[in-house]
Amino acid sequence: MLALLQTSTGYRILGLLHIITAISAFGPVLLYPGLKKAGETKTIARLHMMLTFPSLVLLWVFGMGMAGVGELSMADPWLSISIIVWLALVAVSWLMIRPAISNDSPAAISKMAAGSGITHLGLVVALVLMIWKPGLGG
Repeated sequence: MLALLQTSTGYRILGLLHIITAISAFGPVLLYPGLKKAGETKTIARLHMMLTFPSLVLLWVFGMGMAGVGELSMADPWLSISIIVWLALVAVSWLMIRPAISNDSPAAISKMAAGSGITHLGLVVALVLMIWKPGLGG
């Protein structure tokens, strides 16, 4: 059954929270390159450590909650690949973006831009997986 057709109230609440945390996790990253150029490193650091990174963690919590309530199987390729994409995005967030926040060197600016680009590419891949659910039977 498609996740969008689930009728359980718990599933819908978890779905709403999952979408809100996705917006909170990925939306601010769009602003990072411009804020970095404007010298707003404290703003980026505050956004990243107080909103973006915690939202990435909650995104997983609510997604796993949806998987449990919706009785989804980890054997479904779209779900297992989504988790791998999520893990990669957490690693990019922690290992590429976070260290580049307070460093104004050209290498750090480049690393921040690359991390932001990878993050948004990962978002698109995850959205495709969540909407079309490739490999889901039926």
